[in-house]
Amino acid sequence: MKLSRTLAAVASAAVLSTLALTGQSAPAAAAGSFVVSEAQFDKMFPNRNSFYTYKGLTDALGAYPAFATTGDAATRKREAAAFLANVSHETGGLRYVVEQNTANYPHYCDSSQPYGCPAGRSAYYGRGPLQLSWNFNYKAAGDALHIDLLHDPYQVEKNPATAWKTALWFWDTQNGAGRMTPHDAMVNKKGFGETIRSINGALECDGKNPDQRNDRINLYKRFVGALGTDVGGGNLSC
Repeated sequence: MKLSRTLAAVASAAVLSTLALTGQSAPAAAAGSFVVSEAQFDKMFPNRNSFYTYKGLTDALGAYPAFATTGDAATRKREAAAFLANVSHETGGLRYVVEQNTANYPHYCDSSQPYGCPAGRSAYYGRGPLQLSWNFNYKAAGDALHIDLLHDPYQVEKNPATAWKTALWFWDTQNGAGRMTPHDAMVNKKGFGETIRSINGALECDGKNPDQRNDRINLYKRFVGALGTDVGGGNLSC
């Protein structure tokens, strides 16, 4: 499976809770407060890898407390559905923890960065729900989450909560190839298409790879339905 890559080349400031800013761990959100129940999650991902636990996801939510808690109930559900739709597309329904094309692995070391690739040239391949890749993204995500992912990127494929946190880091703080963060796109009603543009717009927007783009859209439609809401207007595509 050809998995798309995070394209954010420059880290932006992370949106952290007050506790995180003081160097303390952010509290995990209670599973009962998340707009997606465990039963709904199980139905969305019936064939998922056992690594991707619901608890891992809910344990990660405290790192970015604005995720799926901003706006009215429909907006919160749409954001969760949009996130999980992109996640499903990136990982084949949460079946893949790491990028399947191992030939790509050495590509993700940008040796022009002053900190280099201390874990090894082939260590920064795609991992986790949004397939975090490149040494500069591992450093930026790790700095934001107070986890040394630059020196130990393997944590993203070993710790479910860390894996989910890296996906939420991108979702809430990175524009990627787009014009806004995916979080901003959903809470400001800019449309699901803007989340595609941020995550993989350079390869899937503006008429490129329509099958890949449409898969994301169809997953979003299915997931909002599973959560009891609708797509919320236009701009589904990019």
